[in-house]
Amino acid sequence: MSTQTDEQAVAEWEKWREGRAESVAAADGLLALTGTHWLDDLPDGVIPGLPGIWRLEDGSVVRELDGEKTVLETEGRPLHLPDGRKVLAIVREGLLAVRVWDADSPAVRAFTGIDAFDWERRWVVPGVFRPFDTARSVRVPNADGRERGLGLAGELTFTVDGTEHTVSVTVQADGGLWAVVADGTSGKTSFRFRNVYTSAPAADGSVTVDLNRTSLPPCAFADAFICPFPPPGNALPFPLEAGERAVLSS
Repeated sequence: MSTQTDEQAVAEWEKWREGRAESVAAADGLLALTGTHWLDDLPDGVIPGLPGIWRLEDGSVVRELDGEKTVLETEGRPLHLPDGRKVLAIVREGLLAVRVWDADSPAVRAFTGIDAFDWERRWVVPGVFRPFDTARSVRVPNADGRERGLGLAGELTFTVDGTEHTVSVTVQADGGLWAVVADGTSGKTSFRFRNVYTSAPAADGSVTVDLNRTSLPPCAFADAFICPFPPPGNALPFPLEAGERAVLSS
């Protein structure tokens, strides 16, 4: 557990909050995403508001415009449009889509901040990560109405106010843990689900869980994100009055 004073912890948390606000409002931040267009849903290859015809060719997204073809590699370099927008190709479970980012989107212009619960020491708790013998994938609904697989690598157990809770987690590329959770505030005083992150656990699985940094998912900032909903067992049976709760806009 941390030996920080409350003042030091609050100062770092405020810095984290400032960084989050700057990040989501950046030119390539979450608020700038204005559309996710699945090629399977575009029989004529037309994406409203985008020039050209967009098709799948040899596993890549191809735009045809004025007799020329431009290939977008999935998760590769974006295509920059003359009006300042950029287009990126993504793939999810073998399906390709075109994402459109606009640094001057209505959401960016209207954004005024991220509302959050006050920092409290009670939400900084010890946890233990226990990996599964074999990584699993469960089918969960996504924010766009489709169902997709969510990879899970193990369970994170932590204690709040004397009661132990366990959620399934994903291990990220840097070794840190990510859990999609709901709780007693979901859809009431906070967004309908949120994300809990930790640093990489120690060799014995121990890790500090700072629930004050519970984060809004990308789909809280832009409807075009396809965030996974919490998997079975990840509904906390108490109001998690910690972390981010809502996007503020004018």
